[in-house]
Amino acid sequence: MPGEQLESLIDTPAIREAVAIVLERTNGENEELQWGDVKDALSSGQWGRLIEEGILVSGSSGFVLSNPEHIRQKFDKYDASSETAAQVDKIETEPWAWYDKVAGVCALIFFIGYWSPQIRNVIASVDNIILGPVTHALPFYAVVLLLALVTGLYSTVLQSRLMDTEKIQQYKDRMERLNRRKETAEEREDEEALAQIQKEQMKAAGDQLGMFKLQFRPMVWIMVLTIPVFLWLRWKVRGGHLGVGETGLIVPLAGSVSWQQTLLGLMPTWIVWYFLCSMAARQVIQKTLNIQISPS
Repeated sequence: MPGEQLESLIDTPAIREAVAIVLERTNGENEELQWGDVKDALSSGQWGRLIEEGILVSGSSGFVLSNPEHIRQKFDKYDASSETAAQVDKIETEPWAWYDKVAGVCALIFFIGYWSPQIRNVIASVDNIILGPVTHALPFYAVVLLLALVTGLYSTVLQSRLMDTEKIQQYKDRMERLNRRKETAEEREDEEALAQIQKEQMKAAGDQLGMFKLQFRPMVWIMVLTIPVFLWLRWKVRGGHLGVGETGLIVPLAGSVSWQQTLLGLMPTWIVWYFLCSMAARQVIQKTLNIQISPS
C-alpha cells in the first residue's frame, strides 16, 4: 500500500482506532487475527474496512497485517505528531458561574451542620415549617419514603442536566488511548515512545482537575437540597420530636426495631430506611424517565 494512501486512511478516526487495536493484538508482527479476536474492541464495519483497504490480508487461517513494519512506522509517525498533539490539548470546560460558587459555600455550611448543633437546629427549624404539617398527615416511615422520592427525583434530574457526560468521556477516552499506546510501546520496548507518552500522561493528568470540577458541580447542587432534608430527619429522630406512636419499623429478620436502634453496623434504622428508599427511588426514576447520568 502506498505511504500516501496509508496516511490518508490513518487520518480517519475510525480507521486509526482500528489500526491501533490490530497493532496491539498482533504485537505489530505477522500474527494472524480472526474477527472473534477483536470483536470486543472493533465494530464489524471497522474490521471490514481494514480488509477492504488492504491493511489486513488473508493468511492461512485468519488475517494478517499486509506490511506490519511499514504500517507501524506510519502509525507511530502520525501518532507522535497530529493525534498526540490533539490528545493532550486542554479540554475546554465552562467555569463555574457565581451561583454555582454560592451553592458550593451553602453546601459547605450545611455540611458543617452534621457536627454543629447550632447550625443543625436552625436548618431543621426552617425545614420543619414546611415538613411539620406533612408529619401530622403521614406516619414517619411514609414521610421518610416521600422525602426519599423527592430527593431522588431532583438528584437524578440535576445530575442529568448539569453533568457534562460528553466532556467527561473525552477525558476518559484520552487516558485510555494513552494507556493503550504505552502498552504497545512497552511490548516493542520502544524507550523513545515511552518517554514521549509519559510526558503526555503527566500533562493530561494536570487536566484531571477539570474532570473533577465537571463531576462535582451537580453534587454541590444536590447537597444544597439533600443535606437540609437529612439534617431535619436527624433532628426529628434524635431530638425527640417524633410522635408518641412513632416507635420504629418491623424489619425482616430483625423484627421490631426503634428508629435509633442500629441496624447495619453502626447505622441507625432511620438512616438505613432513608438510603434504601432513596436508592430504590433513583433506580425507578431513571428507568421511568429514561435518564442517562453517566457517560455512554
